[in-house]
Amino acid sequence: MEFSELIEKRYSVRGYKPDPVEKEKLDNILEAGISAPTGVNAQAFKIYVINTKKHKEGLEKIYSQPWFVEAPVVLCLAMAPAKCWTRPWDGKNISDIDAGIIMDHMILAACNQGLGTCFIGAFKKYAAVDLLDLDEEYEPVLFTPLGYPNDKGRNTTRKSFDELVVYKD
Repeated sequence: MEFSELIEKRYSVRGYKPDPVEKEKLDNILEAGISAPTGVNAQAFKIYVINTKKHKEGLEKIYSQPWFVEAPVVLCLAMAPAKCWTRPWDGKNISDIDAGIIMDHMILAACNQGLGTCFIGAFKKYAAVDLLDLDEEYEPVLFTPLGYPNDKGRNTTRKSFDELVVYKD
C-alpha cells in the first residue's frame, strides 16, 4: 500500500473483533515502535503488550470505554522522562514528543496489516501504574487497543489546508 493510502485509510477504531492478533503481525508492529527515532537516540521507553482477557478488569479502570477492552491486545507506551533528551536552552523535555513518534509508527504499522488502533491519552494514570507495576522511572503516556476492526469508522471533518498551513517567506 502506498504511504498516502495508508494515511488516508487509518482511523481511530472504536469497535474490535475478538480474533487474535497473529504473533508475526504483533512483532512487526513492535519492531516499528522500536525502530522509531527518539531524541539523541535515547530510546527511553518500554512497550507493554497487555492481554485483554487476562487483564480486563485492570484495563477497565484505566479507560472506561467498553470498546477499549474488546481488542485482544492493548499496547501501552511508557517513557522514562529523566532519560529523554531535554533542550538545554529552555528545559523542554521531549519524552512526550518521542512517545507520539513511537506510537504513530506502531499505529501505522498496524493499519498497514489490516489491524485497528486508537490513540488513548485520556486515561487514569495511577490505575495504569498499578496494572503495569511501574516504578517511578517510567510514566505511562499512551495506550492503544490493537485488533481487527469491527466498526465502520466515523466521518470526521478536517480543517482546510489554508487554515492549517502557514508559509513564512
